[in-house]
Amino acid sequence: MVDRGGRSTRTGTERIRKLAQAALNADMTVEQVDTILEGLGDTLEDLNKSMANLDVTLERFNETMNQINALAPRLDAVVDRMEGVVSRVERLVGMGEAVLGPLAATEKTVRGALNVVRRSAGL
Repeated sequence: MVDRGGRSTRTGTERIRKLAQAALNADMTVEQVDTILEGLGDTLEDLNKSMANLDVTLERFNETMNQINALAPRLDAVVDRMEGVVSRVERLVGMGEAVLGPLAATEKTVRGALNVVRRSAGL
């Protein structure tokens, strides 16, 4: 026989108790694993729903980006037209300043002459 290092031999009743306790422990462990797996199943279902919602959101985002891409050339054309309008306005303002320059000089000369006449007339 095998030397058990001074331990006494177990009786049949002790063995049965130990086996029964081990079976109860195993049963509790299986119940705990079942509970965890059920919770994990619910979590996976929720994750699946979230992924489906994310897919829908990404599709809408992709559609929006495509619309922006289609809009960009039209916006570029509007900017080009606005730049043309601004350059024409700048030319008109330049012409107005050129026309008003001599007029302002004439006004200044006339005012100066009138001031001289007033002073000499004592008005």
